[in-house]
Amino acid sequence: MSNPQQLRYSKEHEWLSAAADGVSTVGITEHAANALGDVVFVQLPEVGDAVTAGESCGELESTKSVSELYSPVDGEIVEVNQDVVDDPSLVNSAPFEGGWLFKVRVTGEQEELLSADEYTAYTAG
Repeated sequence: MSNPQQLRYSKEHEWLSAAADGVSTVGITEHAANALGDVVFVQLPEVGDAVTAGESCGELESTKSVSELYSPVDGEIVEVNQDVVDDPSLVNSAPFEGGWLFKVRVTGEQEELLSADEYTAYTAG
């Protein structure tokens, strides 16, 4: 499993892209997708919702369990990935590409975001 170097990671297993014009993309990691199993339902925040770093903003339901989705940053939701809502299996098949979950206009960052290497070590330990 390879974690893209350009992303940052939370200990709750979300990834965050670098902000482009103040907007970052958020998804869950391949590690989290594998642990969940086959994702069958995705509940995402609504466009315009305010999210807070470390707080729940949605959920992912798999054949094995239901897992909370946490925002890695403070901000406002500007887009959600309707493709994932329509086809939740994208979270498993392409967690770093087509399986992204939402885009957020970042107003504040969580301080404990990890680099790819730090996240790989965190999940190995």
